[in-house]
This record gives sequence, structure tokens and C-alpha cells, in this order.
Amino acid sequence: MTCGKTQEFLASHKVSATEQVDAKKKTFKDKEALALAAEADELYAMKGKKVVHFDLKKNRPDDGVLLSHMLGPTGNLRAPTLRKGKTLIIGFNEETYAELLK
Repeated sequence: MTCGKTQEFLASHKVSATEQVDAKKKTFKDKEALALAAEADELYAMKGKKVVHFDLKKNRPDDGVLLSHMLGPTGNLRAPTLRKGKTLIIGFNEETYAELLK
């Protein structure tokens, strides 16, 4: 389970969350996902080893492209999603987490 791997990574690297939302209890659809992206300068979306980076300040893609990387097959924001400052991180990739969360 990806969220389990994320929890293990955060614990082993002594990274703590200031806020945690249970994706099973609170869903983020198109509008809410785009609102998160609007607050970010960068977005990293990961599926397995594939990592896609968007510089939202310099070259923001259209909403459809963003949503295709942010939402899962159910139409909800993919989990895990983390926000570190102005960086939004969607999905899990250990190497990318190690770089972004140091």
C-alpha cells in the first residue's frame, strides 16, 4: 500500500505532518484539487518510478492536464498527497521523497 510506504518513509526520516486528512473520510474532487494546485509553485506527480514535475509559476499546464496527474480513477485526489511549503507532492516515490523532504 502506497500510503503505508509513505508513513514508513516519513517515520524513518523523522518527518512529521502538521495536518493529516484521511482520504477515506474527506474526498477532494476537481475543484478542491485545483485549489491545492493554485496554492503551489511546484507539483510533483508520481506513479511508480515515473515522476512528472510541473513548475506552476513559470509554465502552468491547463486544468485537464493537472487533474489527469492529480486525480485517481475514482475522481478523487490521489493518495498520498503531501504539501511542503509551496510544493505539492502526489503519489509515492522513495527517491523523490528523499530529495524533496530533506
